[in-house]
Amino acid sequence: MTGLALRTAPGTSLPGKATLALTALCSLLLLVAVWALLTGPMTLQVNDIFASVWRTLQGESLAGSADWVVRELRLPRVVLAMLVGAGLAVAGCVTQGVFRNPLADPGLIGVSSGAALAAVSVIVLSATWLQGWKGLTGPWALPLAAFAGGLLVTLVIYRLGTRQGKTQVALLLLAGIAINVLAGAATGVLTYMADDQQLRDMTFWSMGSLANARWTEIGAVACLIGLPLVLVCTRARVLNAMLMGEQVAGHLGFPVQREKRLLLGAAALMVGAGVAVSGMIGFIGLVVPHLLRLSVGPDHRSLLPLSAIAGALLLLVADTLARTVMAPADLPVGLLMALIGGPVFLILLVQQSRKWI
Repeated sequence: MTGLALRTAPGTSLPGKATLALTALCSLLLLVAVWALLTGPMTLQVNDIFASVWRTLQGESLAGSADWVVRELRLPRVVLAMLVGAGLAVAGCVTQGVFRNPLADPGLIGVSSGAALAAVSVIVLSATWLQGWKGLTGPWALPLAAFAGGLLVTLVIYRLGTRQGKTQVALLLLAGIAINVLAGAATGVLTYMADDQQLRDMTFWSMGSLANARWTEIGAVACLIGLPLVLVCTRARVLNAMLMGEQVAGHLGFPVQREKRLLLGAAALMVGAGVAVSGMIGFIGLVVPHLLRLSVGPDHRSLLPLSAIAGALLLLVADTLARTVMAPADLPVGLLMALIGGPVFLILLVQQSRKWI
């Protein structure tokens, strides 16, 4: 307890191991981003990539087909993958910290399903029951609805899975399964009501894809993910204190209930924004924070920024593979992440079961 209390002290620097890991991950992310921009049907040179990115930053007009491919096709997809990956990973890290459970994940406990259901409801019902919502929120209708759905599920899961300040793992996972089933049933009803165009859009949500990345959407997502991410990183000391229990955190002077609502709301906003533009992409919020916690320890001053970089890196690698491994077909990245995350989750469950024995 004393060691964790020391970690909450202000003004302390990151441990050397975490600093080294952050430097390595940032360097690897830059290399993978260049690789992703180079990869595709049209052959490009590294000079073409850097020149196009520079012209984009300067606001210059398009200069040839190579410039168009980078700016309008590959660069938006790379940026969106990094934003969504970072948001999902940090949301998972926050969820695990608040619930004090390494198996808590926005996808597993139903937060992503709730956000997706709200977004699909906007797609199908925007011309009928949700016409007023669409007119009121305009281009923000999808991300705000997804945020509301994710936040509602988060609050329900928190109520069901927490007893006297302690998280019941079995209740948490069972409640998540129930929420996922209910969300799936409601999505089935909306599928029955949808027309052909809406069905195609809903297929995008169910499998997860970054193929429709556009700069207008990226601007909105950057705000809805970037601002909560920065806010959460300033709450590392609170999350560290919560590792010792809510009562101990309260004795240390933290307003626990207010901070929990703030942290869960920020996590729901990041998940909702990610789901709104990319659909259902699971396991990033589970795998990334858990593996980092095994590598650099439980200190959230290290975990939060490392989770953001590692989540961006993982989704960027997965998306680049998804659009190239079966080229010219574009494999939905959500399916690829399920193939990666499923076995990892089973390994984590086996390790957790050994602790229970």
